[in-house]
Amino acid sequence: MAAFETTYIPVNGASFGGRLSNTIRSYFAAVAAWNDARSNRNALSKLTDRELDDIGLCRADIEAM
Repeated sequence: MAAFETTYIPVNGASFGGRLSNTIRSYFAAVAAWNDARSNRNALSKLTDRELDDIGLCRADIEAM
């Protein structure tokens, strides 16, 4: 009788380690997106009303971002 052994390598995060790394990656992406939005809001908040009007925004638009 012959023995045939194969090694299955999950693709595209099918294993626990792959799912875990995808979760961690998405967490860090969310934190980076939040930080970008925060820094943009801070920069826009420092602009005068005239400068905001020049780029087509008002103070209420800053909080909506």
